[in-house]
Amino acid sequence: MSTLTFISWNVNGIRAVDKKDALKWIDEANVDFLGLQEIKAEADQIPEGIFERNYKFQSINASSNKGQSGVALYTDIKGEASCCSHVDILDEGRINEYHFGDIAYFNVYFPNGQRNDERLVYKMEFYERFLEHILDLRKQGKSIIVCGDVNTAHHPIDLARPKANEKTSGFLPMEREWQDKLLALGFIDTFRHVHGNIEERYSWWSYRAGARGNNVGWRIDYFYVSDDLKDRIVEADILDHVMGSDHCPVKLVLKV
Repeated sequence: MSTLTFISWNVNGIRAVDKKDALKWIDEANVDFLGLQEIKAEADQIPEGIFERNYKFQSINASSNKGQSGVALYTDIKGEASCCSHVDILDEGRINEYHFGDIAYFNVYFPNGQRNDERLVYKMEFYERFLEHILDLRKQGKSIIVCGDVNTAHHPIDLARPKANEKTSGFLPMEREWQDKLLALGFIDTFRHVHGNIEERYSWWSYRAGARGNNVGWRIDYFYVSDDLKDRIVEADILDHVMGSDHCPVKLVLKV
């Protein structure tokens, strides 16, 4: 078996990140799958030279709402892109689905529910549609890798101020219960699998009040894998030294 390195990063605007040269580290990082979320751009708006590496395959899923959401996948691993329009029913550019070998890989920007109650309802419906989709693929014999900005911190250990956010979307009981269900149905939070209950490891910090400098953050970016891949997990980490966005990248290394 060889190993594959996966990186997931909510860049909060790929053009903004490019102006900071914040993706140049990819050239030295030996990344086999790069999944970016919230690119806020269509394919022809992505600057040339965001990194020098020339990936053989790329898939850009832009939102129908220009300047919002959007995901991008870059890889050299030959496979086939698939469509998740029955999950992303508002065409907000939230999913890359890519099948290689017996694995279905997903790069997902899950909805944020903080804007209003209507968006929270949509977020929960999106969660359920997505879960149904990956469970169907499991029944077909596919192994599953899911990465992205889930927009929910699972446990109190996953955010700096759990008490203050008990009634905030992103840490509501019903949002966290969906993550409970995901794990109960045979999926693994790879970071916790590797690191256990390590504290104060976050992937998102508000731009306000020096939150990142003070590490007042949330762990809302994840790699989940189906449990048949558990013994293939080599490494899972949060790359909180990488700057350029209000999120930092998360990493998975897997034997394939």
